[in-house]
Amino acid sequence: PPLVSEMLKAVLFATACASAAAFAPAGIPLSAGLKHSAVSTASSRLAAAAPMRSAARLTGLSMALKSVPHGGKLTENMVKDDAKKAELAKACDFEMQLNERQLCDVELIMNGGLSPLTGFMDEKTYQNVVDNMRLPGSDLLFGLPIVFDTDDERMVPGKTVLLKYGDRDIATFKISDRYMPDKVNECKQCYGETTLEHPGVLMVATQRGAYYCGGEVTGLNLPVRDFPCKTPAEVRAELPEDVDVVAFQCRNPIHRAHYELFTRALDAPEVGEGGVVLVHPTCGPTQADDISGVTRYKTYVVLSEETANPRTRWEYLPYSMHMAGPREAIQHMMIRKNFGCTHFIIGRDMAGSKSSITGDDFYGPYDAQDFAKKHGPELGMTPVPSLNLVYTEEKDYVTAEEAEAEKLTLKKLSGTAFRKMLRAGEDIPEWFAFKSVVKVLREEEMKK
Repeated sequence: PPLVSEMLKAVLFATACASAAAFAPAGIPLSAGLKHSAVSTASSRLAAAAPMRSAARLTGLSMALKSVPHGGKLTENMVKDDAKKAELAKACDFEMQLNERQLCDVELIMNGGLSPLTGFMDEKTYQNVVDNMRLPGSDLLFGLPIVFDTDDERMVPGKTVLLKYGDRDIATFKISDRYMPDKVNECKQCYGETTLEHPGVLMVATQRGAYYCGGEVTGLNLPVRDFPCKTPAEVRAELPEDVDVVAFQCRNPIHRAHYELFTRALDAPEVGEGGVVLVHPTCGPTQADDISGVTRYKTYVVLSEETANPRTRWEYLPYSMHMAGPREAIQHMMIRKNFGCTHFIIGRDMAGSKSSITGDDFYGPYDAQDFAKKHGPELGMTPVPSLNLVYTEEKDYVTAEEAEAEKLTLKKLSGTAFRKMLRAGEDIPEWFAFKSVVKVLREEEMKK
């Protein structure tokens, strides 16, 4: 029948595209060229993506990908039996306290969020990911290296360490490798920069230890957090099976423009009918001047209650931001794939950062989008470029292109002005921020 014929054509077309992507060169132009990105209009981006939506509706290919984690399966490695946990902990050579960043990495390794990893990267794996953005052997894409940094002389191959957070046993770490990384090369390849003005470079240079250790991690207990973080298996079990799942990543409180952005993403040509959004904020460490993870979590809870949108799901990710722009976009897509998502919203200047001295952007506004579109097919995730929305007096939120074409009256409020109004107790316009979110932020500000 004609419909079956069209479905077969779509399958063959999608398979051909995936095969071509798999054999495409894996070049990673992340040096000075990052600052110069080709800017195309939103309309051309949407038009180019239209056939993808038709193929998704006919074949359900993007939906099928939801059930396949990166590498083929979730590498969750958690001991369930309490007696076995005690036995493994007692057998360790010594204990070590985790910092916040390390805790996030350990949790995502042991719960399968960083599948196919089963531990921290040894030198060979680290070097291949840094230089080629790929895991050795499998050649799978991997955005950023996952390493355990240390200055402790006891951390040597052959030792097994009990990793703790406070009084809680988190995991055992069987060390197989210890090496001194080339941090300059790591920063140049991963962040496209070596200047300490970049927050990621500053973190690598001043907060990490001189050595990295690799080895297998066995989970004992998940951390107890103020914000609950479900495992990939738990999130997958609650997501619908028959529709696209669009992930939205953020590290700040969600205001009206953000909400409009991720709800309207469901109407994007890349997304099939009936899709849902998984709002999946990172609640771990970010930049020094960002709002704390606990406060951010409180704003998300009240906003989910205020909006009560049946097509929006809310979960929380124990992830520490690197502000690595394009390469971090790949990392986020890979993690959300493990959590069961099929699509990922790529905002303008995704995971971007500014110079701490000049305030200049390190990445172009569309660098992350273009990089994600290049590698998305191989990763098995569909990037959804975010709309450039503005607020107008006449028509509420519209695209910047529509506002310009119709000569609509724009209304703007900078982040700096918003924070000043917040501290001064002034009324915040509801077109900019949700009342429930403003209330939480003011309450937290008063506690300082």
